[in-house]
Formats: sequence, C-alpha cells, structure tokens
Amino acid sequence: MSGRVALYDVNYEPAAANAELGNRLAAREEAASDWTFEAHRSIGDALDDADFVICSIQDPPEETFVHDIDLPKEYGIYQPVADTVGPGGTIRSLRAIPQYREIAATVRERCPDAWVLNYTNPMTVCTRALYEEFPEINAIGLCHEVFHMQELLADIAEKYVEEAEDVDANDIDVNVKGVNHFTWIDEAHWRDRDIFQYLDAELAERKPLPSNEPGDFSDAGYWINDHQIAFDLYDTFGILAAAGDRHLAEFVPWYLAIDDPEEIHRWGIRMTPSSARVSDGEGPAKMERYLDGDETFEFRESGEEAVDIMRALLGIEPIKTNVNCPNVGQTPDLTDGAVVETNVVITGSGVSPVTAGELPPAVRTLVQRAVTNQETLVEAGFAGDLDLAFRAFRNDPLVAVPPEDARELFARLVETERDYFEAYDLDADALV
Repeated sequence: MSGRVALYDVNYEPAAANAELGNRLAAREEAASDWTFEAHRSIGDALDDADFVICSIQDPPEETFVHDIDLPKEYGIYQPVADTVGPGGTIRSLRAIPQYREIAATVRERCPDAWVLNYTNPMTVCTRALYEEFPEINAIGLCHEVFHMQELLADIAEKYVEEAEDVDANDIDVNVKGVNHFTWIDEAHWRDRDIFQYLDAELAERKPLPSNEPGDFSDAGYWINDHQIAFDLYDTFGILAAAGDRHLAEFVPWYLAIDDPEEIHRWGIRMTPSSARVSDGEGPAKMERYLDGDETFEFRESGEEAVDIMRALLGIEPIKTNVNCPNVGQTPDLTDGAVVETNVVITGSGVSPVTAGELPPAVRTLVQRAVTNQETLVEAGFAGDLDLAFRAFRNDPLVAVPPEDARELFARLVETERDYFEAYDLDADALV
C-alpha cells in the first residue's frame, strides 16, 4: 500500500509535528512503502476523498478524565479505568456522542464510501454514534483486549499440550461474543486442539481466588493484570471473560464493593489514579527529540491490526479477527442494531460478521444491561436529553448509591465539565 496520510487534530501544531516526522520516516531507506504526510486545519479537508478514516481522540484529561475518576470516589464509587461504563464511562459517552456525530456527518459529506476504523473509548458508544448519524457508514471499532486473552491462551496451550512450543497468540482461534471490554470466549483452539478444555486445570492451579492481600501491589504498575477476575467469572459462569480485569470489574458490582482502593489488590489489579491520566509531557518531549535528531525513531511492529484490515479491505489478503460492529444476528440474544464485539471475516468485499451464538442466560443478563444503557445514552446524546441520560447513569451497576446521591453526582459531573455539554439541555430535571 501507498498513499497520502491526512492528519487532523483540534490542535494543529501536534498534527503538523506528526506530519513532519512521518515524512522524515517515509524518506528513510528502510521504509517499506511510499507515503506522504500532511496536517490539515479543517476536518473536512482532511477527510476529503479518503479511503480510510482512523479515529483516535481524547478530551483534555485534566478537564474531563480527572473529574470522571475523582468525583465518583467521593461517593464511594471506585473505577479502575472509568472510560467505558460506570459514572466515568457514562459521562465520557455523553461528551463523545456530539463529536462522533460531527465525524460521521463529515464522512457522509466528504468520503461516504470510506471505511472508518475507530480506536476511541467508549468504543461501543462511539461506533454506535457513527451509525446513528450516518446509517450507511462503513465503520468498525478496534480494541486490544481479546488479543491479550489470546496470549494467555497461547501460554496455556504451551503448558498443557505436549507438542505446543512457542505458540503464537495469533494462532489461537477463539469464538468471541459480547460488547467491548465485556467480551466472552466459549471456544478456543490451537490448530486442531481444543484449548478451552484445559481451563478447569488452570483454574485449579490458580485457586484460591482472590489470591492476594490489600496493599500487595502498592508499588506495582497501574496496568498490572493477572486475569484473576476473568478466571473467577469463568469459575462462576463456565465461560471465559475475554477482557482485562480492570475493565471487567467495572461491569459487575461485586469486585468494586470496597471501602478502600487497596482492597482491589486482592484480585491482582490496581486502581488507575487520575494523576496517571494527565500527560507528563514525555510524549511531546520525545517527539521534539525525534525532530531535533537527538533520538532515532526505530521501526518496529506495533501489533495494531489497522494496516492488516486495510490490506484486507483492499482485497490484498483476507483476515479473520474480532471487531465492534452492529448486531445483524451474529449475537442473536442481544439487541439488533446495537454494536457488539464478535469475529468477522474481512475481504475486498467488506466486513462479514461470523455467527457467535448465544451467551449463557446469566451472562446474557449482565451484558444486555450494558447494551441497554449504551443504547439509551446514544438516544439521549442525539436528543440532547440529560434526563434520559440520567436513566442510564442510574441503571449502571456501579452507581449503587442512594438516589439523591446519584442525582447529585450526575449533576456535579455535568456542571464540572459544562464546556463539553453545549449540545445538551442544561436545564434538565436531572441537574436540579
């Protein structure tokens, strides 16, 4: 592949710096193909006649993400991530919907046949908003979480299958179903070997769960994950939760029913404090070192599938992978049209969902609650209706506080981030 990369950011200068670096890298002898990079001041100009659109956006964390984490803590609501569900995920969804309406409307006007690859969280709501604004859009959402579970299953294959050595995670074939960050696997194979059958033995080795004590990880990195929650859910429901434990904990209330953040250490994870969400300036500093020649950018495999997906859509080489896209029957027990995460086959003809089947009834109840809330948030976002949005907020499993506290917290979050809610009726009853 070769072509033109058009970069757009609401802050032009970082986009221009990326374009300059991209052109320098493209000129290096070891560059694999010919690309030119350019920055644009207008999203319309950037998307004009695009074949692919990649979305990865973030409101300034100090103005948004910090409050999404810290305000709920005042009410005893703890969130390891706060970007998909819970109070943080709900408020982030409401901020993102107007932004994604603009993206979808621009795609409709400037490049209606383009494929849109979304990396932004909350993945489900952002991808769903693209389709709600432009139903004919070609869009999928991409996430890393299932890949990490394939790595774990590759380790299990090496451990229990005699002939398995140096198993590549990409060679683990899994059946995926659910919604982003709350996905589930009920089949896993390496070549012709059933790997799922070894989960009981692996679970027995890992017990007791939880296996740690509060405070055990006070000096550990914020992103640690030992899959203890995933295996505990497997122990309960007989199906493997296929996301990181920090995300999984936010969909079910019992892991986060704690009085102190260190209690979550029992499950082998840590809370991510708001301070970790604010940039330390290392990214821009590294960019400056690259541009000044003080540091050399090293070419490497990123592990992202966007390039492989683009190659597949261009008819170069097909790929089977998991993505987020509208439910057209691949998960028949979840809401039609809602964005779900399942396997798909991608070719030059497009994206074809693979039938994943139904979830166990108890798991389906948990997942459908998330789907219902996400659909309600999209409806509220398009109507600018904060009263409707509050229904989803109140229905979230983590908002297990008295009704008056839930209303107060919702109102405080919206008021604190008021500049990002211009598309909403700020005189709503939910804010009174």
